[in-house]
Amino acid sequence: MLLDGASLWFRAFHGIPEKITAPDGRPVNAIRGFVDMIAVLVNREHPRRLVVCLDYDWRPKFRTDLIPSYKAQRVAEVVADGNSVEEVPDTLTPQVDMIADFLTAAGLASAGAHGCEADDVIGTLADSETRDRVVVVSGDRDLLQVVVDDPVEVRVLYVGKGVNRAEMFGPEEVAERYDVPPARPGTAYAELAMLRGDPSDGLPGVTGVGEKTAAKLLAQFGTLDDIEAAARSGDKSISPRIRASIVDSADYLQAARTVVFVRTDAEIEGDGEGIIPAGPADPDRIAALVAELGIGSSVNRLATALGWNERW
Repeated sequence: MLLDGASLWFRAFHGIPEKITAPDGRPVNAIRGFVDMIAVLVNREHPRRLVVCLDYDWRPKFRTDLIPSYKAQRVAEVVADGNSVEEVPDTLTPQVDMIADFLTAAGLASAGAHGCEADDVIGTLADSETRDRVVVVSGDRDLLQVVVDDPVEVRVLYVGKGVNRAEMFGPEEVAERYDVPPARPGTAYAELAMLRGDPSDGLPGVTGVGEKTAAKLLAQFGTLDDIEAAARSGDKSISPRIRASIVDSADYLQAARTVVFVRTDAEIEGDGEGIIPAGPADPDRIAALVAELGIGSSVNRLATALGWNERW
């Protein structure tokens, strides 16, 4: 199980009121919600291995050099070295540190990659797996591109509507939901996203091409390469307006391939194996966090899900 860490703790933060606080008054809604999410997911999927995947760089230079608008609407400030700081609620930032502290004490794995987003960590770990079925958990539909059946099944548990209403997507479900070619649904979904654009990620898309038109073009021609070739050749099955937009967007579409496709060659730092331990790595530290933060009920639900004997 590969967890899109930031995606989940942002959802926990916004899904649980900030009035949920530690004994000293600090909000703990994000850490409580995040730990509860893991418990629900473990109970649902019973993974043997679990890795929380991290954004070491939420807006990588290799992407913004190609499409400067990429995630630009989420920038809070640009710091001295030219890097951008993501706009994050003030009461969430300290809870991310709490989550990291808890994961270390629990002995649950986390991993990142220099200059990469969590999506790239997920893409790399999923692509390199040759033994176990993989379940990716995220509220980001961009990760639907990783679904495959071979050499192992890779599925995406999409939690955009909440963990309790999560939807499992494999190749068949992606093809059916988005009307993309069933022979290559994951890759085709990413190409559909390039064509239609995504305002939430600052991707402009091709003028005049929405989701339905993008899906129709992919169904007709099979691949983005073939769509562009047809547009350049003046294929009359594409309207003149759309042909012109595709041709005019050639530079964008070339850049979008690097920006939208997740990397499968990231240099992973941390524990990418993620064997779930038989018990917590540091029970005393967990006890201290439970006392300090008042998160005992959430921690105990997770301990039960993981089959640990310890309770706090």
